Amino acid sequence: QEQLVESGGGSVQAGGSLRLSCAASQFVIDTYVMAWFRQFPGKEREGVAAMDPDGTTHYLDSVKGRFTISKGNRDSILYLQMESLQLDDTATYYCAASSGAGWLMVTPSAPSLVLYWGQGTQVTVSA
Repeated sequence: QEQLVESGGGSVQAGGSLRLSCAASQFVIDTYVMAWFRQFPGKEREGVAAMDPDGTTHYLDSVKGRFTISKGNRDSILYLQMESLQLDDTATYYCAASSGAGWLMVTPSAPSLVLYWGQGTQVTVSA
């Protein structure tokens, strides 16, 4: 059964950095569009970063220049490097795999395009 497991969440002060990891099992992430989503309490999940199989990346405007999505060199690992974290980056972050177009993964329709979800990891940014 296909599975995604996130790690690396935690608490950080504003301006700090965190790196999230997502380990995939039972499928090869290189054949999917891989993405990171986040969810604020009471809100829909929103895609913040996505990577096409060819390595093209897409970002939500509010995280451009601060977040970087990447893949591990050998293992099926997806990363999200988050820099200059802000209070409103506080959310639960999810790893996801999709067969849709990468640019769609940072639009409001993104959650409906996801095939597999991770369980989520909490990121809390404090003043």
